[in-house]
Parts: sequence; structure tokens; C-alpha cells
Amino acid sequence: MEIVGHFIIQPCAFLAYTASMKNIMRIPILTITLFTGTLTSAQDPFTPISGRIVTAIQTSNLAAIDKEFDERMRQAFPPEKVTLFFEQLSAQAGKFTRAGRVRIIPPNQSITPLYFERTTFDMKLVLNAESKVAGFWILPHTPVAPAPDKNSTALRLPFNGEWKVIWGGDTPALNQHHSVPNQRYAFDLVVVDAAGHSSRHKGLKNEDYWAFGRKVLAPAAGTVTEVIQGIRDNTPGSMNPYSALGNAVLIQHTTNEISVLAHFKFGSITVAAGDRVKKGQVIGQCGNSGNSSEPHIHYHLQHSPTIQDGLGIRCEFEQVTVTQERPSTAKGRYSPMKGDVIAPTQ
Repeated sequence: MEIVGHFIIQPCAFLAYTASMKNIMRIPILTITLFTGTLTSAQDPFTPISGRIVTAIQTSNLAAIDKEFDERMRQAFPPEKVTLFFEQLSAQAGKFTRAGRVRIIPPNQSITPLYFERTTFDMKLVLNAESKVAGFWILPHTPVAPAPDKNSTALRLPFNGEWKVIWGGDTPALNQHHSVPNQRYAFDLVVVDAAGHSSRHKGLKNEDYWAFGRKVLAPAAGTVTEVIQGIRDNTPGSMNPYSALGNAVLIQHTTNEISVLAHFKFGSITVAAGDRVKKGQVIGQCGNSGNSSEPHIHYHLQHSPTIQDGLGIRCEFEQVTVTQERPSTAKGRYSPMKGDVIAPTQ
């Protein structure tokens, strides 16, 4: 294994097969796994790149795929090898018919189903910081179970008191997470004062922020499936994409409803994997760890306990008092939106 800058470079095998295939095809390539960068709603290079590769397969212009590769991939997997591989693949799997929806796996991977006459594969891409393909696989297709349209678990807000929704809603304009499948309906929440400021003074320290150290609560009863700890809080304005969730807790409420709460204060999490928690139980304190520019709570609901495999679920919280302009309104079930000031109804 060779380490170059922020890249880990290691030889691997390009592998494609199905149970019906007698031969397994292996073509040595070079895979570059990147540990920098995080997608935002404005950054989705995967869809156009995947689209161009799919077009190249459809039109048998396989040499065009080379244009999407970085230099190391070009050297390890040149056009003649790409062409030979897809010829062999088509001979066994039949004619390529269509591609499925691109599924982004933060921070730098995507999976796209490729449908052939006799079978289906998954095309996995890893992109580098310049949005060039640094890793490329054709893998056996793994079906993704659909996510529920909305939560069936009765959820409470994961805090007490008033918090402001910085990002939240069902469109990219309202929610910067919208292009990331597991965070499609995520919320980022801060505490603000009467003037709408999230910090006192100039906000140079975490302690200047009204949210920092506030209690974070379990939104519903369930089992803690995963806890991430040991991530130090950032200095405000500095973000840590290497540990994007920061200190985090995942709680499984039902088979396909899992709460993800992120960016806890360093050392504040009070639960461990395997613990049963009650609705409203304190599980830690709001912090500024991970890919976070200031202290806030990140919350989303997804359909898988494996963070990268999840699909987001639109969630409605029970007994929410909403303030956009006074007076406040109490709602029995509500999915918050950007700009709302929300609190549990007393």
C-alpha cells in the first residue's frame, strides 16, 4: 500500500459475476480511496459522470469512459482493457438495456444499477477531489429495500426548549442534505436569541453558542445500534470531514426506522451500543464535532441501521409548537421547515 498525500492507493481486482456465470472475470486495476471532501446539495458530480459512462456503454463508445478516469486509472485500466471487459460482460450477461437511479454514498462514492438482458450489476464509482474516477467496480447487484414514505414511530423533538431549523424541508432550496439519499429529510438545528443570533459575542468559542452543551434526547424508545465517540469539538468555522458525523448515536426504533443524531459534544454521550433507551431520555449534549461549522444538532431518520446504506424517511414530530412569526401555533404532527423556530408543546 502506498500513501500519497490524502490518498490511499492499493491494487485490487475489477470483478463482475452472477450465480449463472461459469467464469469470474478479473481485470487488475488501481483503486484510489479518498478521505477528503464532503458533498453538499450543490455538489453532485456523480449523476453527470455516471450518465456519461452509461451513454458510452449504450453507444458502444467504450473508449469515452477513459475521459472520466484520473491519470492512475487511465494507466491501470486503459481503453483497450475497458473495451475487452465490456465485450466479455455482454457476451455473458446479454445486451445492456438501461441504468437505474444513482445512489450517492457520502463522502465520495456512488452506486448505479446497470440492467442487462440476463442479469443486473452495480456500478460503483469513487471520485477524487477533482471529480475524476479514482475507483471503478462492476459488482453483483444488491437490491435496496424501499424506505417508508414517512415515520410510523411516534417521534418527539430530540430536545427541550426552542430551537431554530437552519436546514429542513423537502426541497434542495430548503435542505442542503436533500441530494444525499440517507439525509434527504434531515434537519440541522441551532438555538438563537431574541435577535436571531446563534452565539454571543463574535462566536469564536463553542461556549459562545447557545446550543453548545444543551441536552439531546432520544426521539423515541429503541435500541442503540451504534455510538461514535472520541471526536474532539471543532473550533467554530473549522470543519472535520474526516469524521463527518462527529460523535453520534444511532437508535433503532423498528426494523426500518433508525434515528441518527450527530455532532455531540466530546465526551458527553451517555449511552452505549446495545442499550435500550426511553423516549425523551438524555443521550448526550449538543456539540460541534465532525463536519460541523458551529454547535448544532443534526437529526435524520433512515431505513437501515448501516449509515451508508440508509434511505431517508420524511418524519413528522408529535406535539410541536411552531413559530415563524408570532403568535406560535401548536401542531399535533409536523415536519419542520427551514426558518421555523420549534419547541415541544408543553
